[in-house]
Amino acid sequence: MSESPSVFSRIIAGEIPADVVYDSERVIAFKDIAPQAPVHLLVVPKTEEYANVGELAAGDPELLAEVVETAQRLADEHADGDFRLVFNTGPGAGQTVFHVHAHVLAGGLTEGSLV
Repeated sequence: MSESPSVFSRIIAGEIPADVVYDSERVIAFKDIAPQAPVHLLVVPKTEEYANVGELAAGDPELLAEVVETAQRLADEHADGDFRLVFNTGPGAGQTVFHVHAHVLAGGLTEGSLV
C-alpha cells in the first residue's frame, strides 16, 4: 500500500466525515464526494490488507462476495436494482486510493459513461 492509513481507513475510524449509507462488521459504504452518476457509492472493506480487487479475490474471496452483495443491496435501495460495479486497479486504470473499493454506479448511466 502506498498510503498508511488510507483515506478510507480514516473514514472508517471516524477521523474524516462521510455520508455513510451502509455499515457492517467488515464493510462500509458511503456516497462518493465526486459522483460520476446520479447514484455513486463506494463499498469499502474495513481492512487495509488488500490494495486492489485482485489481491482481495486471492486473499479473501468471501469478503469480495460480501462487497458484491452489498453493492446489489445498495442498488436495490438507492436505484432500480440495475448498477455498474467498477474496481479500478492500478494508477493507469484511475485508482488513486490503494485500499480496495468498489464503485456502485446507477441511475441515468449511458453506454459510454465510465468512472
